[in-house]
Amino acid sequence: MTDRRQRGIAAYASQFDIPEDAVWDHMCALVGERMAEEAIMTAGAAWVDDCLTLRDRSLITIAALIAQGGMEARLRPHVRWALEHGATRDELEALATLLAGYAGVPRASVGIELIRDELARIDVDND
Repeated sequence: MTDRRQRGIAAYASQFDIPEDAVWDHMCALVGERMAEEAIMTAGAAWVDDCLTLRDRSLITIAALIAQGGMEARLRPHVRWALEHGATRDELEALATLLAGYAGVPRASVGIELIRDELARIDVDND
């Protein structure tokens, strides 16, 4: 297995909170084998800790998903992951609020609602 593929598997295992050996089957069930391989290899190149920290990458990813709109299912796991990478709850809300001026209030408001909902789920899971 290549280093890049292994990094991608590790990234998805962390993102989905599943064991690394379950990633392939999980991804194939979600998107099929062809797209699973592409996603794993892409994550292996994107989710490295170099000049951008994992926290930075999480915030950028959340901003991009909110700005695109219609990405709620993809956004949910990134909220938890951003917290694990060191982002704060206040930073996540500030990020979504800032996007109102750039991506529009409708997309930003959906993003902040989802962030708040996901944070509430995390709180329930941790109780």
